[in-house]
Amino acid sequence: MFRTTTCGALRASNIGEEVTLAGWVQRNRKMGGMSFIDLRDRYGITQLVFSQEHDPETADRATHLGREYVIQVKGVVAERSAKNDKLETGDVEVIVKELEILNTSDTPPFTIEEHSDGGDELRMKYRYLDLRRSVVRQNLELRHRMGIEIRRYLDGQKFLEVETPVLIKSTPEGARDFVVPSRMNPGEFYALPQSPQTFKQLLMVAGFDRYFQIVKCFRDEDLRADRQPEFTQIDCEMSFVEQEDVLHTFEGLSKHLFKELLGIQQSEAYPRISWHDAMKYYGSDKPDTRFGMLFVELMDTLQGHGFKVFDNAAYIGGICVKGAATYTRKQLDQLTEFVKKPQVGAKGLVYARVGEDGTVKSSVDKFYSQEQLQELAKVMEATPGDLILILSGDDAMKTRKQLGTLRLHVAEAEGLMDPNTFACLWVVDFPLLEWDDETQRYYAMHHPFTSPKPEDIPLLDTDPGKVRANAYDMVINGVEVGGGSIRIHDSQLQKKMFEVLGFTDEKAEEQFGFLMNAFKYGAPPHGGIAYGFDRWVSLFAKLNSIRDTIAFPKNNSGRDVMIDAPSVLDPEQLDELYLVTKAPNN
Repeated sequence: MFRTTTCGALRASNIGEEVTLAGWVQRNRKMGGMSFIDLRDRYGITQLVFSQEHDPETADRATHLGREYVIQVKGVVAERSAKNDKLETGDVEVIVKELEILNTSDTPPFTIEEHSDGGDELRMKYRYLDLRRSVVRQNLELRHRMGIEIRRYLDGQKFLEVETPVLIKSTPEGARDFVVPSRMNPGEFYALPQSPQTFKQLLMVAGFDRYFQIVKCFRDEDLRADRQPEFTQIDCEMSFVEQEDVLHTFEGLSKHLFKELLGIQQSEAYPRISWHDAMKYYGSDKPDTRFGMLFVELMDTLQGHGFKVFDNAAYIGGICVKGAATYTRKQLDQLTEFVKKPQVGAKGLVYARVGEDGTVKSSVDKFYSQEQLQELAKVMEATPGDLILILSGDDAMKTRKQLGTLRLHVAEAEGLMDPNTFACLWVVDFPLLEWDDETQRYYAMHHPFTSPKPEDIPLLDTDPGKVRANAYDMVINGVEVGGGSIRIHDSQLQKKMFEVLGFTDEKAEEQFGFLMNAFKYGAPPHGGIAYGFDRWVSLFAKLNSIRDTIAFPKNNSGRDVMIDAPSVLDPEQLDELYLVTKAPNN
């Protein structure tokens, strides 16, 4: 028996017991004739004591134990004289009688502590060592518990977990597919699924009226903090439902997770906001509502006073930052430089301070009288001590997005993004379609199977851009954790949708003929949702990136630096697959 208990289990009630422990050496300290070793396993840390007085030979061997050595010890649990309230085992220690070295270790390339001295790339290269750190391990334990609770809730709602294929057909709409060559079918390729979308709809046609799957998905797209080339979805679909049924069921899932994992009881229904209002007041379809600073449109207030930047603008909007009138000129210049960055794209920033005496001072004072600036403060509901920040532009949607980015930037600087507060809401009534000037065609805002609002269906013939989707996103703290829609279940409406998207009958048949054919055999009304499992975990773990919620993630270039993937194939493998590679010019 390698161990009778774990390194996180011993308490004062175990004093006097003989125990066997096994684990890794976290730290080795020598003090006079005694050595103290912190022994670590997945469950915690226990302090070991080696004494020259009681067992000189074992104590001498202990002094030579390096970090991350794997050892087994036998000894007696004793009360610790200098207790450590930061450890659950901090009241006790083990007086070691026997020591066995199970394996030695090279010196690790970084410290395996909560706050490591290793950079991201180094830790990713040695991810198996990084995973020994308690802070990373706890994220994976949270992920494990969340998976259990998801399954428990959905099973209680009579959902069936069904696995769908990983090797599927490429459908080059939306994000890029990862493709897989077929050796047995020369010149033909599978794709890895971006989503099990069509299969879960086929399961509805098949009569499995409540399906879910915690499933790997793949997208060959540029990476950022909340994206990986492979990610995990909580994928769900229901039959004989309307939007209200889906929102009720999956708001229930969300509340279940908050209660069981964080101990947070949510009794109120989640607020709902239309996509139009989300863009109007927040400049984002995933608004962070933990704080205010809603947009105020200022066209009527600021146009027509001789300031050409505003007079020629298609949109002028402002936010009020409470208590920020004390911002220095340097801080305001930094905000101006921020909005001019390429990733924001604004041309400049106008500000106005409301003084303690109620007077308003602005960066465009010469164009406006004090009465006009007072009207600005009134419209903005600004009070003494507040700061007004204003952006304008010749494209209303683009300017709102810029103002939304500024809003988040200021909120972060002001400490308004409390990670212990969770603002949950539904965004509904998205546009069904979005126009692309480059290709001169419409694309589906979500995917081609999203149903339009029934009352908007006639607009597909006359004004497709005004059609609203029967779609919804769940947003928490400015993060889109999940989204879905009521699906098209009528083959004629699906055919019409493909026409609006520019599909020829032949192209539609080639890519989605199997689905359209299935709809001819009694497809029920159905709808569903997909949650980002990695995003849920990162939200509950209070992380800004999903990377540390995944055991073996890719870096920002989509590479696994630990196993050095992707990599080139041997010529023999390429020949078997009938492939010739063409490397880009350097």
